[in-house]
Amino acid sequence: MMNVDMDILRGVVAEKGMALEKLISAVENAVAAAYAEHPEAKPSGRAVLNRQTGEIVIWVPVLGEDGEHLESVVDEPEEFAQKAASIARKTIKQAMRDANDATIVGEFSGSVGDVISGVVQQGRDATIIYVDLGKVEGKIPLTEQTPGESFKHGDRIKAFVVDVKQGEKGPEVTLSRTHPALVKVLFALEAPEVKDRTVEIIGIAREPGQRTKISVKSNRAGVSPKGALIGPMGTRARAVMDELHGEKIDIVDFSENPVVYIANALAPAKVTSVEIVDLEAKSAKIVVPDYQLSLAIGKDGQNARLAHRLTGWRIDIHPDKPSERIEKPKPAVEPEIDPEGAANEGQFPPAE
Repeated sequence: MMNVDMDILRGVVAEKGMALEKLISAVENAVAAAYAEHPEAKPSGRAVLNRQTGEIVIWVPVLGEDGEHLESVVDEPEEFAQKAASIARKTIKQAMRDANDATIVGEFSGSVGDVISGVVQQGRDATIIYVDLGKVEGKIPLTEQTPGESFKHGDRIKAFVVDVKQGEKGPEVTLSRTHPALVKVLFALEAPEVKDRTVEIIGIAREPGQRTKISVKSNRAGVSPKGALIGPMGTRARAVMDELHGEKIDIVDFSENPVVYIANALAPAKVTSVEIVDLEAKSAKIVVPDYQLSLAIGKDGQNARLAHRLTGWRIDIHPDKPSERIEKPKPAVEPEIDPEGAANEGQFPPAE
């Protein structure tokens, strides 16, 4: 039969943090399963790996006439030793791969909910963005891609880690460019006040690739939450927008008072008044100046829609002075004079 170098095996086990007995048991089970399929195999054969010498042998039971166990003997079918050696090597390699995969999954599982950087790679599926993360390849599926964004091989990219798991072909890291939390973490990378929670991002409403609204509050007196995210000369907000390829970002102050919060959420539009219509249903009527109506609603209703998602309130927007209908004046009609000098109908008759 074959021999396994136990010194090497113990070294591999120690390096990978594997359990030696678990690996030996996997080798024994794999060799025994192969033996059972051999044409010359005897019933109930089991493989045993000697922990000292590394030798693997097949033991088969010898039964008496009444089926009682008499003894166990070694069976060595022709040409099976070579096959057993190959199976043992494959089992050990697979166990090492599994251990390595488990290490990677454990390492990257700590990154779920965070932003990770990588390099875009060419892949087999054109609908997926493949990202080289160093020890493993991440994937951005079509559902997690921002409309209008395109990347080419070699581009640096930052993405939000959605999920990490052990797949059939190894670790699978699912990334996202559309997740609202991507914007939050990008600001945390730019603004120390967010990272140390001096400034807190309360809510995010996002339409990827187009516009995001963020509400913020300060946990320390004298610190401007909006100023912290915008940064000196707008550098922090601009860095985030550049990473998101020009996506517009509205930063507004959070308030426990829904009237104030709703008014803030409709920025950049100015709000005249907010009336709570139904507190339980969270419905409000908002009045804005006539000239601000289109800005408050936004293109295709986007500004109002994002404000609704940010605050959780149903928002009904009205102008403060509905434009009056102004009828165009009728064109003047020159009077027609009859031969006697009398005015036509519709005109005053000449004075007598």
